[in-house]
Amino acid sequence: MGRGDLTDAEWERLRPFLPVSNRRCGRWRDHRQVIDGILHRVRTGVQWRDLPERFGPWKTVYERHRLWSADGTWERLLQQVQAAADAAGEIDWDIAVDSTIVRAHQHAAGARTEPPPAPATKGAGRSGTPGRNAVAEPGRPPGGGGAGSEGLGRSRGGFTSKLHLSADGRCRPMSLVLTGGQRADCAQFKPVLEKIRIPRTGSGRPRKKPDSLAADKAYSNGPCREYLRRRGIRHTIPEKTDSQAARLRKGSRGGRPPGFDEDRYKKRNTVERAINRLKQFRAVATRYDKRGYVFLGTAMAAALVIWLRT
Repeated sequence: MGRGDLTDAEWERLRPFLPVSNRRCGRWRDHRQVIDGILHRVRTGVQWRDLPERFGPWKTVYERHRLWSADGTWERLLQQVQAAADAAGEIDWDIAVDSTIVRAHQHAAGARTEPPPAPATKGAGRSGTPGRNAVAEPGRPPGGGGAGSEGLGRSRGGFTSKLHLSADGRCRPMSLVLTGGQRADCAQFKPVLEKIRIPRTGSGRPRKKPDSLAADKAYSNGPCREYLRRRGIRHTIPEKTDSQAARLRKGSRGGRPPGFDEDRYKKRNTVERAINRLKQFRAVATRYDKRGYVFLGTAMAAALVIWLRT
């Protein structure tokens, strides 16, 4: 086992949820070998062609990562690991929300302006019989239409992307959303919270509602607070200075000031520490992937490792 590879215990936690062959076509190359190759690239940020030979053909590793990024397999694996942690009572549901800028390497530019076609299903016959497993069959991946739709934003320093995320009280990413670097944090507040979806190990609906939420002033506006009140989520968000001044000018018509718990707000650093953990992976700290969905899959794979090793 090499540095950064899955341990036996980590592999056993993932193995039941991985796609399997339907015996109508060739088998998948050993999942563990390929996943170790993907994690090596996510951790080191090397070019796919420079993967060590012990991981097998580099193109096989890349195509598996691209496939699982397109069809949501990485996200489903992350949710299954989160579900096991929730069943064991290991998730602190006092979450925090924030975002981080990711500098895009020059290799991340130049994607085709049209979405790539949906990959052919291996083993599909003339009658349209699905191959391998429905879990690993992607539809048409998102993207295309220029840099903006690939989660790349232009700035004075060049291309940047932004990862919006929520984190639990143990500094582990709960959900991830990718946008261009110039996008406002508050505009992605609802999508980030809507992505929190922890399945139950038994029967029952997935858990989507945190116990409480903390965020900085970037999320201090009417729509964000109204959304939290509608869902019944207790929250601690400081009021902006200009908003406070406008409220005071209105007098009694300005309403009451929003509640603010200083002790709870001190725990907002959990999301900052989760960002630091994500950026320990060099392929997340700097974006090398041209396609937005592939880079989001890279961030999901990094988050999965954080959950497995926490």
